[in-house]
Amino acid sequence: MQTYSQLLSLAVHEFRTPTSVVGGYLRMLQRDADAPLSERQRKMIDEAAKSCGRIVELINEMSDISKLDGGQAAVKLEAFDLFTVVQEVADGMHKSQDRDVQLQVRGEGEGARTTGDLVRLRAAFTAFFKAILREQPASSTVVVERRFTTGDGRPHALVVVAAEQDVQMAYDAAPAPFDDRRGGLGLALPLARRVVERHGGRLWSPAVEGSATVRALVVSLPLPEINR
Repeated sequence: MQTYSQLLSLAVHEFRTPTSVVGGYLRMLQRDADAPLSERQRKMIDEAAKSCGRIVELINEMSDISKLDGGQAAVKLEAFDLFTVVQEVADGMHKSQDRDVQLQVRGEGEGARTTGDLVRLRAAFTAFFKAILREQPASSTVVVERRFTTGDGRPHALVVVAAEQDVQMAYDAAPAPFDDRRGGLGLALPLARRVVERHGGRLWSPAVEGSATVRALVVSLPLPEINR
């Protein structure tokens, strides 16, 4: 694992240098008032700059994965209520409104008091919500359900993200590994899984035979004894 982490860290370093040069030149072209650009040229430069920015985001995600896997990531500990954070993240989701895919939050509203890296957990749940929302048909509803459960003799916060008709199935079906290598979200899902695991939690999907899409996912995070 250390060799893999070191290789990923080296790749991040090597990618960053040429990407910063390309991004710098593109910004210079966008701001250069001495060389008027046609509308077509301006559009192409803007699109190139946008794509370059996306590459930078991927490089940053690679860097975070490398640090988490190598045990070098600085994890900031803050006190917060996980179920309140889940609500806040859901309230900020607008990605699928153009397809009329709604996101509803149900279940326990608060009481899941814990400590952890709030920034990373917010990003993780954002990735989880996007992963389910983007694979739903138009005019549908995705439910985020929050429950308390117990495991290994301690309380856990359970968050199920599923199409409305699949919520109960997500609880009842046998767990299967969640496929975090799905396209369209960069490295956000592999990174989110690592964040959950770094907090002592687990992530899985219900085992559904013959399903080619992510119908649901379940996140379980242990809670301190104060939640008893």
